[in-house]
Amino acid sequence: MGEGSLPVFWGHGWGQDHRAFENLAQSFSGIGTHILFDFPGFGGSDTPESVWSTADYADACAALIRTRADKKILWVGHSFGCRVGLQLAARHPDLVAGLFLIAGAGLPRQRPLHQKLYLKAQIMLFKLMKKCMGAERARQKFGSADYKNTSGILRSIFVKTVNENLSDIAQQITCPVILLYGDRDEETPPEIGERLARLIPDANLVVLEGHDHYSLLAQGRHQSAGHLKRFMERIAS
Repeated sequence: MGEGSLPVFWGHGWGQDHRAFENLAQSFSGIGTHILFDFPGFGGSDTPESVWSTADYADACAALIRTRADKKILWVGHSFGCRVGLQLAARHPDLVAGLFLIAGAGLPRQRPLHQKLYLKAQIMLFKLMKKCMGAERARQKFGSADYKNTSGILRSIFVKTVNENLSDIAQQITCPVILLYGDRDEETPPEIGERLARLIPDANLVVLEGHDHYSLLAQGRHQSAGHLKRFMERIAS
């Protein structure tokens, strides 16, 4: 791939910034144009003034793409960046030639019975503690790490986006898609990818053994890079 290759835009996960992709992107040094950027609210970007949805993030990214690329792009997303990528491809199909989604989120988890019962018990306990100690203290105790590590409007954005179900959005995507997951991912397990693959007309699921939510970008980056390179060659041809 040389000058004719597609520009690549890298959308990082929640609570991270463009540096999360630096090691993986290094595998493509000298190959094409790569734009590593910070989503609004992270890294060096300003925080949105209102409670954004993933559609709002996608529209902001579309505006960025129109200023930085003169042809369709390849979107590489991780976790939250996959949510945005799905919205981008559905809302702005004229901008996206392909999606390469790593540990993609966007659908509600399907849990086994014992996990459902545990989660139900946690919710009941949360509601009880909220009455006793107040909503904020209860959320600090029971909220996820991503929830606890945010505040203000960014926390409201997190709650809004993490509860989105992008099933209908996924069915609108017409470009080719690769869904890459680690078989040990407990945050976005491969079952999400299996359902996304059934919803997206032109999607292929790849599951790498021995990897979790983050190791696909670290220890497993060479495997991830191999799949990404083949996909880049496919959609650029």
